[in-house]
Amino acid sequence: MSAHATDPGGADAAKFDYATRALPLEGAVLRYVDEGEGDPVLMLHGNPTWGFFYRRMIEALRGSHRAIAPDHVGCGRSDKPAHYAYTLRQHAANLETLIDHLNLRDITLVVHDWGGAIGFAVAVRRPELFRRFVVLNTAAFFGRVPLRIRMCRPPLLGEALVRGLNGFSRAALTMAVVHRERMTPQVRAGYLEPYRTYADRRAVLAFVRDIPTSPAQDSFHVIREIETGLSRLVGRPMLICWGGRDFCFNDAFLQEWRRRFPRAVVHRFDDAGHYILEDAHERIFPLVQAFLRNEA
Repeated sequence: MSAHATDPGGADAAKFDYATRALPLEGAVLRYVDEGEGDPVLMLHGNPTWGFFYRRMIEALRGSHRAIAPDHVGCGRSDKPAHYAYTLRQHAANLETLIDHLNLRDITLVVHDWGGAIGFAVAVRRPELFRRFVVLNTAAFFGRVPLRIRMCRPPLLGEALVRGLNGFSRAALTMAVVHRERMTPQVRAGYLEPYRTYADRRAVLAFVRDIPTSPAQDSFHVIREIETGLSRLVGRPMLICWGGRDFCFNDAFLQEWRRRFPRAVVHRFDDAGHYILEDAHERIFPLVQAFLRNEA
């Protein structure tokens, strides 16, 4: 799909005035948006974003569904403690605690970037809680890590680039989108708002370093567990909306999703990048709404 509609941009496109609720965890408070009533749609962001990534989707769905968007610990409006296990296993445990706290059932899980691994880590453990899936440029299995991301992993260089210069978050504002005119100053400020200081960026760097590349990392074994468990979910409805110009989660990942979930409904947008909801939200939301209706 390549048709492109004009986005109004400006302040309205960057509005994120939803109230957040607090879930105390051991060592941190996780904050989340919980808007509307009905069947739950649980939206999980990745790195270096936060609930702001889903701001328009919350608005689009809260009239018909319960739209829930947590900020992982260390991200967005959640606490950013100095001493914390910012790992895939811990983020998945936090998500499971949130699901139990809210007593969520028949969940539609929406995932992007690291949200895929975090969300599917819980889904393969407790598949009875999940009804359907919406996949946006993410993975729940191993894949190639681009050089420009690997460069942010070494101790000194990573600290300087990611935490000192906020380079990971800032670079994404241009590298992760195709239609850069949509990244207005207000939108850019929205993405950067939770990561103003060196201390605020510890989880951003931790996510990069936790990318599983070696069996010496615990996250490597978590991904193995997810890969093994994905077959338990094959019968569930899945909608895949994919940005075809994503330098990180490229078409090799899309093909792996297709292989593992051959019945998934797939829409590839050849003029969208990693931040697919910035490049193509006005084309994606009708697809999501129809998917929710058709699979009711």
